[in-house]
Amino acid sequence: MAPAKTIILRFESKDGQFRLNVTPSDAFTSFLPQILDYLPKTTDSSTLTLSNKPFGGEERLLSSLKGITVERVGLKHGDKLYVKYNDQPPINGHSTAPKATNLQPQNSSNKLNGLPVLPTEDLPIALPLQTSPTVTVKNPWEVVQQSPLDDRLDKQDGKIPRPRDPKMCRHGPKGMCDYCMPLEPYAPEYMADKKIKHLSFHSHLRKINSATNKPELKSSYMPPLSEPYYRVKRDCPSGHPPWPEGICTKCQPSAITLQPQPFRMVDHVEFASPNLINTLLDYWRKSGAQRLGFLYGRYEEYAEVPLGIKAVVEAIYEPPQLDEVDGCTLHEWENEKDVDEIARLCGLQKIGVIFTDLVDAGAGDGTVVCKRHIDSYYLSSLEIAFSARLQAQNPKPTKWSDTGRFGSDFVTCVLSGDEDGGIAISAFQASNSAVEMMRADIVEPSADPSVMLVRAEEEDDGSQSRTRYIPEVFYRRINEYGASVQENAKPSFPVEYLLVTLTHGFPKESSAIFHTSDFTIENRAMIGESQELKDVAKKLGVHGGQVDAERG
Repeated sequence: MAPAKTIILRFESKDGQFRLNVTPSDAFTSFLPQILDYLPKTTDSSTLTLSNKPFGGEERLLSSLKGITVERVGLKHGDKLYVKYNDQPPINGHSTAPKATNLQPQNSSNKLNGLPVLPTEDLPIALPLQTSPTVTVKNPWEVVQQSPLDDRLDKQDGKIPRPRDPKMCRHGPKGMCDYCMPLEPYAPEYMADKKIKHLSFHSHLRKINSATNKPELKSSYMPPLSEPYYRVKRDCPSGHPPWPEGICTKCQPSAITLQPQPFRMVDHVEFASPNLINTLLDYWRKSGAQRLGFLYGRYEEYAEVPLGIKAVVEAIYEPPQLDEVDGCTLHEWENEKDVDEIARLCGLQKIGVIFTDLVDAGAGDGTVVCKRHIDSYYLSSLEIAFSARLQAQNPKPTKWSDTGRFGSDFVTCVLSGDEDGGIAISAFQASNSAVEMMRADIVEPSADPSVMLVRAEEEDDGSQSRTRYIPEVFYRRINEYGASVQENAKPSFPVEYLLVTLTHGFPKESSAIFHTSDFTIENRAMIGESQELKDVAKKLGVHGGQVDAERG
C-alpha cells in the first residue's frame, strides 16, 4: 500500500510563522501538540482558534474540529492558516514571569518618545466601555431589537409631498414632474425653507443608506451607520505587543477633524405639563441653590420634522444631591433601579436630565441674569462632559449600525435666564464625536466654560500615560475673510463643535398621565420638605385612625 501523500500547511500567529508536514487524512485536533511547540508556554490551549484570514474571516476553536480532516476542509499544499489564542491567567493573582530588577525592565518595548515602559508604572484605572470597533454584530438587521418607534419610522418612506405648481407644471391633475414630485426627507431646499437646522436621525439614515447601498449595483448589503472610534484598536493583526508597549498605523486612531454634526438623534423635547418646570423651580426660589432632576417619559413621532422624534417628559425625579449656589453634586442613588422599574410599569423610561443655572438679578421683580447667549456659551464644557457620559451610558440600539448601536436618545435640558431676564428652557445633546472623545479620554472641561481642552499624553506628574493616546485634533471654522480654514484644536477649541440644539415646548392640549403634582417631592430635606407615611395616607384619602384600627 502506497504511503499517504504529505503536504505542507503554513501557520501564522502573533509570535511568528511556522509550517507543519501533515497528510490529508489527518484530523485537526492531532496538530495540537505540534502547534503548541511553536507557541509560548503560557498559551491557553483551550482558546486556540484557526482562521482562514488574519482578521474578518471564519474562526473555529481547534477543540471543536474533532474528527474533521484536512482533506474534508479542502486545504491544499502550501495553504496558510492563522492561529489566535489567549494566555493562561496568572495563578493567585501573580504572574509566572520572572521578576524584573531595577537594572533590567520586564520588557524591552519603548514608548513613542523612546523611553522604556517600566514595570513600576500604574496600570489602567478604568477600561474603555468598548474593547474594539471591530466587535461587530453579524447581520444586525436580524438580531438587534429596536424600539417600536424606530420600527414604525423604518417602514415609512418619509417623502415630503408637494402640490402641483400652476406656473411650472404642464401636465394634468394626475401627472407628476420634477416641480411637484415628492422630496426626500433630507432635501436641503426643504430644510432651508422650514429653517430646520439639523436632519432627524431617520432622515440622516436614509441619506447615508442611499449612498452606501445601491440596489441597482446588486452588491451585498452593508450597515450604513458606524460609530466614531478614537481609541487604539485592540488585537491588532500586525503581531506587535499591545498598546502602550507597541503601536502601528493599523491600530492607532486617525486624526480627528471636528465639524458641526448635521443630524440629531432627538428633534424636540415636549413637557407634558408646565407644573413639571414650576415644581423644579420652586426649589431654587426657596433656597437660592441649583437643582438637578432626571426626566422620565417616552419617545414619539414628531410631525414637524420629516421622520422626526420627540421626547415627551411626564415626570422629573430629583436624585440625592448636594445643591449649592453655583452648581450641584450628585450623591449615590441607591434606589435608581427601583425608580426605573416603577417608571417602566407606568410605560415610561429615563430619557434625559434637566438642571437649573439661575442667578437672581436683584431687581426685586423676579428677573434673572442672562449668562448664556451667543457671545458666551449655551452649554459649558463641564456640562457637555456630563451630558456625554450620560449618553454613553444610554446607547441607542439600531439594526442599521455594524455594532448594533449608534448614538443616544438621551437629552439634556437647562433652565437659565434669557436676554429679557425671564427663565427659559434650552435643550441639547452632545454630538457622537463628543461622546467618543470622552470615552477615549481625549478632552477635559476647562475653567473657561466656552472652550474644551485637549488632554496631553503625559500625566500630571510628567509620566507617560498608559491608558490614553491622543491623536491629532483639528476643527474647521470660517475666518474673517469668509473662507473655511482648518485650525489645530490644541490646547483648546470652542464647545460648539460638540453639541447639537433641540427645540422644546408644551402641548396645546395637555394629556399628562399624572393629573396632579402636589405630592411632596423626594430628597428635599435641605429646605425642610420630606416624604412621610402621613403624606401618602393623606393623598390616598385614608384617615390615620382607620389605619391604626386596621393595624390593631
